[in-house]
Amino acid sequence: MITLALSKGRIFDETLPMLAAAGIEVLEEDAEQSRKLILPTSHPDVRVVLVRASDVPTYVEFGGADLGVAGKDTLIEHGGASLYQPLDLRIARCHMAVAVPRGFDYASATRPGGRITVATKYTAIARNFFAEKGVHVDLIKLYGSMELAPLTGLADAIVDLVSSGKTLQANNLVEAEHVLDISAHLVVNQAALKLKTVPIRRIIEAFAAALPQTEAA
Repeated sequence: MITLALSKGRIFDETLPMLAAAGIEVLEEDAEQSRKLILPTSHPDVRVVLVRASDVPTYVEFGGADLGVAGKDTLIEHGGASLYQPLDLRIARCHMAVAVPRGFDYASATRPGGRITVATKYTAIARNFFAEKGVHVDLIKLYGSMELAPLTGLADAIVDLVSSGKTLQANNLVEAEHVLDISAHLVVNQAALKLKTVPIRRIIEAFAAALPQTEAA
């Protein structure tokens, strides 16, 4: 049995066509609304488990799943050096950015030797980003509603994922600096790859063959 870990939402939706290219279809009419956490597929030896996005690397690393699809942001925060990452799937694309209230003097705050307070879920990414700039950063870890932090005086800035930018605009925030581009990657448990080489390689190759088609979309 091959187990693939996915999270609900955009990654799940954009992974389904790639699974179809591998001849695998999830046998659940509305998987997004289903309460089931383990979904059968059209291939009797492949199943999908639904977990939180932040848990995908953990399930794959410790053998709860053989493969998974996770965003680059999640993998960096997890520190997934022990995971085999054969493919950037080029799906679920967005970017990470620093955002500040309109009118905040970000340039002055981030001069070398400066200090800034940042609210973020992505503390490892934010810490490394500001360290490379020579800026001291005080990090406040939040899990939601990042935009509130600078609006309430909790932080000077946020580091968060940005897609359309509409949420920032609605809360009178602006992008101050681009941090990195984000997309979803295929990750594989290294022990599973040795024990189930043929079926896992087949899935990896099918995903790889679907990449140009996905990129065009």
